[in-house]
Amino acid sequence: MGNLITPGGTAAILQKYNFNFQKQFGQNFLIDPHVLDKIIRDSGITKEDTVIEVGPGIGTMTQALCENAGQVIAVEIDRNLIPILENDTLKDYDNVTVINEDILNVDIKKLLSEHGAASAKVVANLPYYITTPIILGLLKGKAPVESITVMVQKEVALRMQASVGEEDYSALSLAVQYYADVYYAANVPANCFIPRPGVGSAVVRLDVLTEPRVSVKDEELMFKLIRASFNQRRKTLMNGIKNSTELEFDRDAVASALEKIGKDVSVRGEKLSLSDFAALSDALGS
Repeated sequence: MGNLITPGGTAAILQKYNFNFQKQFGQNFLIDPHVLDKIIRDSGITKEDTVIEVGPGIGTMTQALCENAGQVIAVEIDRNLIPILENDTLKDYDNVTVINEDILNVDIKKLLSEHGAASAKVVANLPYYITTPIILGLLKGKAPVESITVMVQKEVALRMQASVGEEDYSALSLAVQYYADVYYAANVPANCFIPRPGVGSAVVRLDVLTEPRVSVKDEELMFKLIRASFNQRRKTLMNGIKNSTELEFDRDAVASALEKIGKDVSVRGEKLSLSDFAALSDALGS
């Protein structure tokens, strides 16, 4: 067992290494041990698991992951944090590997294979500016990931779990729910971080489905329709598709497809469920 970082210890380590926060990396380090414990519990990790942590920071959560998982692969983009992790906070753990990489450029399947693992659970306090690309990259890239337990901006967490017709329902809701079950675990106040973020945060767990939630002939077309529908929320789905730079369907084709799935031409995209979008995609693609 390593020497666990305390909230006060975080400040001491940052001072010891003369560390400066990098705005471009969206760094907000978690310092609340109760929130940390909840993340570990909700992630459901065991000694049988390989865990990928995105953005370990100074290693506060990494230490807890090492205590609970079989092996941990920590992917950190900021090279200034590598000496802190390797020479200080993680030096007492023999089940962790620190990689100085951008997670968006990492081949997850290859990385796991190199570490003798067929799959992994992802646990992370994600930089808010890049939350969506990371999550959708993991899901759409069909990485061998069983679950994704992450700290994200509260607004994003609400969008991920929203259902059809709700205020927060969005293209992100549909994309995430196509690949995973969403469990909203906890709200996290700003005083749980150094430095304090300007927005509320939340912990969510995505349990990745073995097969996508709905069957669709052309996945890419379905997501183009979803994006077109939500790019202009106040417009009808018909107008959203007409104004899309990704789609080339005339009004008659869209009207015919909507009629085929039992929807009026004046319907807005926010009123369509994932199954509806799949059916519309199949109708337009046939």
